[in-house]
Amino acid sequence: MKIVIVGLVLFISLGGIFVFQQVKFNDSKLHVVFCDVGQGDAIFIRTPKGLDVLIDAGPDDSVLSCLAKHLPFWDRDLELVILTHPHADHLNGLISVLDHYKVDLFATEMIKNNTGVFSRLMDELKNQNIAAQYVYAGDKFRFKDGVVIKIAGPSKEYIQTTSPGGTIGERSEFASILSLVEYKEFQVLLTGDSQASGLNEGIMQGRIGDIEVLQVPHHGSKTGLNSEILDTIKPELAVISVGKNNYGHPTKQAIKLLRDKNAKVLRTDERGDIEIVSDGESWVAKW
Repeated sequence: MKIVIVGLVLFISLGGIFVFQQVKFNDSKLHVVFCDVGQGDAIFIRTPKGLDVLIDAGPDDSVLSCLAKHLPFWDRDLELVILTHPHADHLNGLISVLDHYKVDLFATEMIKNNTGVFSRLMDELKNQNIAAQYVYAGDKFRFKDGVVIKIAGPSKEYIQTTSPGGTIGERSEFASILSLVEYKEFQVLLTGDSQASGLNEGIMQGRIGDIEVLQVPHHGSKTGLNSEILDTIKPELAVISVGKNNYGHPTKQAIKLLRDKNAKVLRTDERGDIEIVSDGESWVAKW
């Protein structure tokens, strides 16, 4: 009798957890989560119909904790993973992601890195039969619920100019994928380690305009933004993905520039995971 009661209690408890997570993670809204992974980038996106996208994965396996908090426990499938550029603080966590999740599509830029981790990543993609799709400005990923991820940069020409050998070093920031996430009237611009010149290229080509949320380029470095860029894109919220570092990120110049332009600033090192939720018209930030 006790076994029956215990079994019934467990069944009801598991059922309750399932229903709770079903309601929590399937609210028919767009969720964009800036994961707190220390000094690095990892952005998780869940579309209104429950499709999952990961852009970068941080410097280590701490990205797994973020995914566990923002995904139902039974969902182990990422429909799209984008690596903005092959720097360690953006790519290292992908090794753990590939160990724990099924990845349907992997996209990145046509730039390599001569590091062991990058080689391991490419080998693991090959072992799992995941083809790498190389993207450039103008490419798009369209989802069945109306979410569109537009690649706003870099162009082939920009990559050839900034990385003529097709290789990026660990201490040099050149081309980095710019992703413009759109859902109805809501837009968030994800920038990786882009520099002001890369953003300017996207703006000049008409690929970037007014947005609601900006991921501040390169963890708030002084070379990622300028006044003219902010006058054009007019973000209401600026999110800085940053952790303890020796680079001075985010710089005082970047913080002042954003505040002078009336953008609210949130930092992952101060707030932890920062989640943006939108129905396509209105949006809120949570942490």
